[in-house]
Amino acid sequence: MIHLTCNCKLPTLAPHFPHLPRASSLHYYRTCPRPILLSPPHATSTHLHTRRRCISAMPIGDSPTPLHQSPTEALHFELKDESDFDQIVTPDGLVSVCGFGSLLSERSARSTFPDLINFRIAKLNGFRRVFAHVAPIFFERGIAKPETKEISSLSVESCEGESLIVTTFEIQRSEIPSFIEREHEFRFLAVTPETLNGLFYTTPSVLCARYSDEEYFLNRCKGSEEIFNQRYGRYGIHKIWIDDVLPCRVYMRHCVLAAKNLSDVAYDNFLDHTFLSDRKTTIREYLATSGSGIMEEEPPEELKHRYGG
Repeated sequence: MIHLTCNCKLPTLAPHFPHLPRASSLHYYRTCPRPILLSPPHATSTHLHTRRRCISAMPIGDSPTPLHQSPTEALHFELKDESDFDQIVTPDGLVSVCGFGSLLSERSARSTFPDLINFRIAKLNGFRRVFAHVAPIFFERGIAKPETKEISSLSVESCEGESLIVTTFEIQRSEIPSFIEREHEFRFLAVTPETLNGLFYTTPSVLCARYSDEEYFLNRCKGSEEIFNQRYGRYGIHKIWIDDVLPCRVYMRHCVLAAKNLSDVAYDNFLDHTFLSDRKTTIREYLATSGSGIMEEEPPEELKHRYGG
């Protein structure tokens, strides 16, 4: 089981910026230092078989009564390769995916997964969003700005006391290979979201979490410089997970609009529980200061539909 730990402190009420309206009247945020990654204990096949049987015994959706465990305690383990995804496949051959950035937009989700079903809003405890890794797709599409370090995409990392508004939906098991290929730089975690009224979903969802450069090179690139260079090196990228980058402007605008279009609760949650790579500055604060003007910028014409929220 993967344990990512950090010490969180609850500071004072988050500042309210008039031109970034808050949907709820009271909203707190927390900040944490960079998490520490601990090596997981080896899970036996018997344990995983029992876990899968218990999860799959009920249909996708809410549990009939709230569970006593937290979602992280109830289910939180790493899916290291494609075969591990079979642990969370439903009897109908479906896999649940958890969206926290661009996948907050159903339109965006359907552009990636045209046959998805059961798109819905959910809550995930124990994680925060951070713009702290380089995405090659931004270079491919011409929207990265390396001169200003505005090249970062979004991931999540464990943070005790944090809570995210997310989406979840189901895709076919057959779509997993292309999902892994598309989200190549991430650590895949099986997590258990809950409904907004506190009921846990009975089927875990796949979450794209923070990886490390060392693990990525060994596990995803199989220790091959050629594979790494094909994906990253050709763009002059030699380190993926870094703490001195800023969000890609077009992409961040897209995520903020996706959250806003999803619901007021999701919008506030994104602004106050998504951080720059310093793990201190929230997106609400960033948009009110050095990131002002981002929301007024239009994407390139050919990307307006893809990055339109």
